[in-house]
Amino acid sequence: MKALGYFGAFLGGALAGAAIGLLVAPESGSDTRKKISATLKDFCERHNVELSKKEMSELAEDLISVNE
Repeated sequence: MKALGYFGAFLGGALAGAAIGLLVAPESGSDTRKKISATLKDFCERHNVELSKKEMSELAEDLISVNE
């Protein structure tokens, strides 16, 4: 169980780091949002995670709030 906790922490940190990297990039907000959306969709498809549009939006908002 400890390994799962470490993996979860690593994955969360990696996602937060990626989100921060996208948010501080010198691109427009709409381009950044498209990238975040595409990245989340790709991740969910690769790992067979099914999220509703609302859940996907909430996850993106949580990742964005990490930067604030």
